[in-house]
Amino acid sequence: MKVLYNSTFLKLFLIVLLCQLSISAQAQLSASAANRGRYIDSLSKIETANFLFNTNISSANNSSVKKVSSPVNVFDADDSELQKSLSATLTKKEQRVQLMEYLKQLDMEDNLNANQANRKLMFRFASLFTRLKMYPLAMKCFFKTIKKDRDKAIKQQTDNNSLDNNPVDNIDDLPINYKDDSLITVQTQLVKNEKSKMTTYQRIAGTFNDNKPAIAYAMLFHVKQPVPGKRKIFSFSNTGHTFITLIKYNADSTYVTCSFGFYPKKDQPLAATPVAPSSPSQLKDDSGHLWDEVVGKFISQRKFERILSLTKKYGDLEYHLSKNNCTDFSLQAASLAGISITETSGKWPLGSGNNPGVTGQALIGGKFSNTDENPGNNLFSTLNLSVLH
Repeated sequence: MKVLYNSTFLKLFLIVLLCQLSISAQAQLSASAANRGRYIDSLSKIETANFLFNTNISSANNSSVKKVSSPVNVFDADDSELQKSLSATLTKKEQRVQLMEYLKQLDMEDNLNANQANRKLMFRFASLFTRLKMYPLAMKCFFKTIKKDRDKAIKQQTDNNSLDNNPVDNIDDLPINYKDDSLITVQTQLVKNEKSKMTTYQRIAGTFNDNKPAIAYAMLFHVKQPVPGKRKIFSFSNTGHTFITLIKYNADSTYVTCSFGFYPKKDQPLAATPVAPSSPSQLKDDSGHLWDEVVGKFISQRKFERILSLTKKYGDLEYHLSKNNCTDFSLQAASLAGISITETSGKWPLGSGNNPGVTGQALIGGKFSNTDENPGNNLFSTLNLSVLH
């Protein structure tokens, strides 16, 4: 009876949300496909569903009752339309709270068909929240799609590899709750500015030193190509950018996140160009930076700390266009996280090396893999609308 109630509530909420936002009825779904331990975002149509409700549904706090008594045709929306609608929803407190309640209730069920449908829907929300730069909430949604696989894998781990390969220590879930509502409000303000500002390793490390016990860690690898979806290494003066996001989830349901990348600090006009490839370096806050492709995963505390150590090391290294650039830094961080990305190098006049244009195409082509022995450490991957359209 409880399963039936939850299922009815979820279907009703989705109908009301889609109707209120006047989402167009052209169906495309960002679905996940498991392949060698990773999920890849894809677009596919889903079947139109007709639901008929004639029942009273209580809200989460039991303070109000909503009633629907007429048939409604529910279509899956086009990605761009749904993203616009979701973005609008997050600016309105009442709808934002409803959305959080909906996501909280959307659990993976034992029923195979229901579980597959919920997994696809939750993965789609993970992609949408990533595109809105709400990375902690996105990875929470992704966690729900891999929880069953992860739980099974952890049971099979041996004592030899449990410390380093276990992405989260003794965690049963990453619940979506009322705190996500307030944190979304703060995050929305942080990502509004697309211009990256200088930061330091000390600031980044200090952000994570919040004196709260952690229950999970995650890392995302972002690529902004010079020309989205193309292998071009540069477009006029635009060479693209590669950066990472680190997330620490706390036991009290709060989280801390930093997005940052490695940049040249130009001391002369031609610094960090093919003519003069070397330059002093700096780290920048990329929380609002645009991106085209993303791949990420949950990681262990040890790997999280190794990535921070790498960041500290890069704070003192010289930037070099061919040998030590933003993509080199991010690829090393990805490797420490257990993500292998191949075919990332290309040539340009007077130089060659790893670069965002080629690396982005590698992600589009699925040239990445999970190097962890634990099959439960699935990879999350998605593309932005700049590539899809």
